[in-house]
Amino acid sequence: MLVNASRGPLVDTDALVRTLQAERIGGAALDVYDVEPLPADHILRSLPRPVLTPHIGYITDHTYRVFYPQVVYAILAWLAGSPIRQLG
Repeated sequence: MLVNASRGPLVDTDALVRTLQAERIGGAALDVYDVEPLPADHILRSLPRPVLTPHIGYITDHTYRVFYPQVVYAILAWLAGSPIRQLG
């Protein structure tokens, strides 16, 4: 089983497709792709053993509880003229 939830280009997709078609591994679980979103007609979608998710592997109850309040605080700070984070 190949699992990739890190970066799509880490996996040679053509080689993975050939490997899955030849049944040399039991399957693949992918949350990232070299092209996102994964095109509707992509061959990975038609193979029987991949588990494909739309780049949502980071989503947990914990990340929502941390991330969304931080977003609200950043917006409120920006609206008040005191941005929390500045680029550059």
